Amino acid sequence: MCREGYRRILAFSMAAGLAMAACNREAPPAEPTGQAKPAPPAPAAPAAPQPPASTEGQPVNADAKELETMLQRIDEYAKLHKELEDKLPKLSNEATPEDIDKNQRALARLIQQKRRGAKPADIFAAEAQAVIKRLLARVFAGPDGAALRASIMDENPVGIKLTVNGRYPDTVPLSTVPPQVLQGLPKLPEEMEYRFINRHLILMDVHAHIVVDFIENALPN
Repeated sequence: MCREGYRRILAFSMAAGLAMAACNREAPPAEPTGQAKPAPPAPAAPAAPQPPASTEGQPVNADAKELETMLQRIDEYAKLHKELEDKLPKLSNEATPEDIDKNQRALARLIQQKRRGAKPADIFAAEAQAVIKRLLARVFAGPDGAALRASIMDENPVGIKLTVNGRYPDTVPLSTVPPQVLQGLPKLPEEMEYRFINRHLILMDVHAHIVVDFIENALPN
């Protein structure tokens, strides 16, 4: 009996030990009491929008503000041009060069009479001149600057005295203004064009063939 009882006790002890080992393997580790789970990291805040880039310490839109007065005066000139041009006989499709020249000169006289007191900087105000010179400086500082300058100066008229309302000289060709240069300048109405005489930038009325205004030494050295 004693042996039989001993065997039973030994078997029971072994079974209990195996059961406890199984429980230790399956149960998840207990979390320490008194401590909260760490909070997940907060999402990063979006980057604040950056202010517009600056040009020589000036906000990007400062140039446009400085050009407002000039553009208003150009619009006023374009309205005057149209009013006066509408008073002239319309050119036919068969108009000869002589007819066109006669029409140009008649329009020029009307404009000159209406703008008798016109003088330099009436349209290209001082603030606008500074902006345009900066715009041109950026264009000609680029990799194509030398080639652009050469194309402008080729057959560019020199030694001509500029006067507001004066007729663009008939004896000299119109200077070339490359597209890259035009893209850097304020857009003009169809009645007007930018041209260069030497280093001076002129505002030309192409229908009347006269100088509306000009900026001296606008082309960078």
